[in-house]
Amino acid sequence: MWQAIGERPWIGLGLALVVILLDQWSKQLAMDTLQFRQPEAVTSWFDWMLTYNTGAAFSFLAEAGGWQRWFLAGVAAAVSVFIVIWLFRLAPSDRGLVLPLGLILGGGMGNLIDRVLLGHVVDFIALHDRGWYWPAFNVADSAITAGAAWWLAIALLTGSSPSEEAPVS
Repeated sequence: MWQAIGERPWIGLGLALVVILLDQWSKQLAMDTLQFRQPEAVTSWFDWMLTYNTGAAFSFLAEAGGWQRWFLAGVAAAVSVFIVIWLFRLAPSDRGLVLPLGLILGGGMGNLIDRVLLGHVVDFIALHDRGWYWPAFNVADSAITAGAAWWLAIALLTGSSPSEEAPVS
């Protein structure tokens, strides 16, 4: 079954679309129901908390004065185009990357939509423990992280990097 999935780049694009839809729906729900920066405890270590990130990961460049919005949007758009092309040009030996790349693409596009339309990325998941707080994140961030971890696991477990053969269309 996994081999059949990996041979179909459209499945990666479909997964990306599912991630985008879930991400945008969850962010809209958070904006409609949560008060900005007012945590709502779910457990002793997990809160729903609406916040906005004008920077990149971990709020890098958040205080840069505004230019970072379009710079980061451009980077995200370029990486997204690269991933789409890559999906269709994967060598047969690398087709196991279809789903991880779909997760990364969907997460990147979900955050790109926020950045272009809102000027910031909506985050609403907050984890903490004994005074230690992880930066808030969202469904898109989770998809990017899961996709990257999956990709790394494939590389480590197969003992190879993406194929050095010529790409296949």
